Amino acid sequence: MNTTSAAVASAVTFVWLGMVLAISFLEAPLKFRAPGVTIPIGLGIGRLVFRALNLVETVLAVVVIVAVAVGAAPASAVGLTAAVAALLLAQLAFVRPRLNRRSDRVLAGEEGPRSRGHLAYVVLELAKVGVLIALGIRLVSV
Repeated sequence: MNTTSAAVASAVTFVWLGMVLAISFLEAPLKFRAPGVTIPIGLGIGRLVFRALNLVETVLAVVVIVAVAVGAAPASAVGLTAAVAALLLAQLAFVRPRLNRRSDRVLAGEEGPRSRGHLAYVVLELAKVGVLIALGIRLVSV
């Protein structure tokens, strides 16, 4: 893999990792502990923040995919890139729409059992973090 593509892809991968860790595992759970933040306010903030995060993640994924493709990356880096892109796609296509429908119902005043969609999102986030770490390490060592 050429050094420029490897440097770009690894830098973007670690920025992406940092954003996921900061938003998903720090901001998201802490906002509900802030004084005066109700469930509806927290959900409204969360929807905005995660919409922005997912947009940025999509852009970062495209940059990594292009850098890996242009740089003639080894098969292991291509596989990890495909894996992280698939995890992001699963979140965006399958989990986020369910979470949005659920939060719409909660914001409309409907009560019900806790959503298992959040658990699915967290599991995918954990997997994505693992793959991003592996991809970043692989790209740095090219």
